[in-house]
Amino acid sequence: MSNIPKLRFKEFSGKWESKQIQNILKIGSGRDYKHLENGTIPVYGTGGYMTSVNKYLYDGESVCIGRKGTIDKPKFLNGKFWTVDTLFYTHSFNNVIPKFIYSIFQRINWKKYNEASGVPSLSKSTIEKIKISIPQKQEQQKIASFLTSIDTKIEQLNKKQQLLEEYKKAIMQKIFSQEIRFQNDDGSAFGDWEEKTLKSISEQISYGLTVRPEYIENGIPLISARELKGGKINYDVAPKISENSYNILSSKAKANKGDIFLTKTGTIGLSAYVNDDFKIAVTQNIAVIRVVNKSYNHQFILQLFKT
Repeated sequence: MSNIPKLRFKEFSGKWESKQIQNILKIGSGRDYKHLENGTIPVYGTGGYMTSVNKYLYDGESVCIGRKGTIDKPKFLNGKFWTVDTLFYTHSFNNVIPKFIYSIFQRINWKKYNEASGVPSLSKSTIEKIKISIPQKQEQQKIASFLTSIDTKIEQLNKKQQLLEEYKKAIMQKIFSQEIRFQNDDGSAFGDWEEKTLKSISEQISYGLTVRPEYIENGIPLISARELKGGKINYDVAPKISENSYNILSSKAKANKGDIFLTKTGTIGLSAYVNDDFKIAVTQNIAVIRVVNKSYNHQFILQLFKT
């Protein structure tokens, strides 16, 4: 069985071959490392780097995939390393380039092959029987090099974002401690800061649902703490409730544009601003802060929460 991809580099032609994974590489099992001494060899699990030891399990390029737990986050490793028993590694590649296999592994829906009803699990035999399409080695190298250059750019952008976030955090501390003060456009100084209680400029609207809602596929988003990530509200992953459920909710379980969300259980202190003019319901682990004193800027209050 073979196929021809719709998009490819112009210098290549011909069909890609469909092969089972067991025919192009071997899968190795991770092992316990606790009997080893401290060293310089990194140990990896499904969550990433764990510790360093004095011996290695494999030396070379390898694509790793979780055996248990996180089974859908392949990792590319190069050099000497050790993996624990929850992480498979690959070796003995047969006419395939590990970096190309890494790109293929990133496209596989690994959860489709889950073999457990509880903690997700994969077995060697299941992985080995998965069929993937493979081009000639020269085309593999071209694809792998192209995708690696994109990965490098992503890493650079992530590093830049991390540095900017650290810079912003340091600046925010200086601003809200008044170590740094801004000036008016005409160069004059702003007045002294006033100490206020949050209650004097806002009201806490919500402690969440008071009824059991009717959940539907497409409806009104129900926001909880898990939907607040990176200072934003992730509506896409939020459960949806029906219009009927929303209508019978107390006003204390509804949010409006301009409100501020603040998590109050679990990972406390996450905050986000509601910049959307549509219906939103909230659960009990979200406090909704509504700035009612128009003399105070809600975006300023939000940034104050972030410190």
